[in-house]
Order: sequence, then structure tokens, then C-alpha cells
Amino acid sequence: MEKFKTITSTYVPLPIENVDTDQIIPARFLKATTREGFGDNLFADWRYEKSGEPKADFVLNNPAYSGEVLV
Repeated sequence: MEKFKTITSTYVPLPIENVDTDQIIPARFLKATTREGFGDNLFADWRYEKSGEPKADFVLNNPAYSGEVLV
């Protein structure tokens, strides 16, 4: 990994206190053998309905915050 000095990213407000780490990436998605591809599962239980459809009221589903974000 190359060292860096500056990161430019979109700021995403998440007005929730004391976020449990199991909500950030639910354990069922941590079975990967690489450290890539976790972004789609970020806050999955808050972000998606049980059917897999995005929840319209979750901040990461807002088009203003689409693209790459730094958590």
C-alpha cells in the first residue's frame, strides 16, 4: 500500500449515536477471503428491506450521497 497525504471523499451524515459494529458490516457478510467488496453490504440491515430493495429513507440510498464514500 502506498502512503497518502490527502483523501477526498463525500461526507455522509449518519445522525445515530453508538452504532454497533455489527450494523456497519453485518457478520453474515464477513465470510469473504479478501478485504474487497464490503461496500454493498455497508449498513445492510438499515439500508435494505428484507426483499433486498433499498430503503428510500436511508442516507446512503440518497442520490446526493451516491458514489464512493469514506467511513
